[in-house]
Amino acid sequence: MSDDQHGQRDGHEEARLDAVLNEVGPRLRRIRRERGATLGALSEATGISVSTLSRLESGGRRPSLELLLPIARAHQVPLDELVGAPPVGDPRVRAKPIVRGGRTMYPLTARPGGLQAYKVVHQVYGEEPDPRTHEGYEWMYVLSGRLRVVLGDHDVVLAAGEAAEFDTRVPHWFGCADDKPVEFLSLFGPQGERMHVRARPKGA
Repeated sequence: MSDDQHGQRDGHEEARLDAVLNEVGPRLRRIRRERGATLGALSEATGISVSTLSRLESGGRRPSLELLLPIARAHQVPLDELVGAPPVGDPRVRAKPIVRGGRTMYPLTARPGGLQAYKVVHQVYGEEPDPRTHEGYEWMYVLSGRLRVVLGDHDVVLAAGEAAEFDTRVPHWFGCADDKPVEFLSLFGPQGERMHVRARPKGA
């Protein structure tokens, strides 16, 4: 990359940073007013002078962590809310639900790889167990309804508040135990992301 390209990139980054900082003042004023706090009250809560707070809100004082941290604590809001962090910094998971044959899976983790967590709503009734297998380990916790779990030679029904964990290399299947939906949490490791394959004996 040439010096000119480096200079252009640095210039764009500085401009973006300035734009973010310029929005902090109006955001501080809005949050304070939404909470019905005066500059005097905020000054007492943070130990920052009224004049400094006023200059922060008007843009006359450049925001810094030393100033923003006590303000965030006083307002009981995340620091990200004061500085207007981009949506990627939002810890809430907004992944779209996955619908597969009467089973709706709501991802509770946003990052690929590692431990995965899902809230699952299963509402297909009267299914014939079709055990399958994959690499990994799975943990399940029933939130509501009754979950039938077939694991190897075992055939059990879990009620709300009950949990099960098992090696997914053992042929397994789960579904509604009766004619009502079942809602449960499912956690599994990275191997569990692979597609289930039908459990077959060797040489089949």
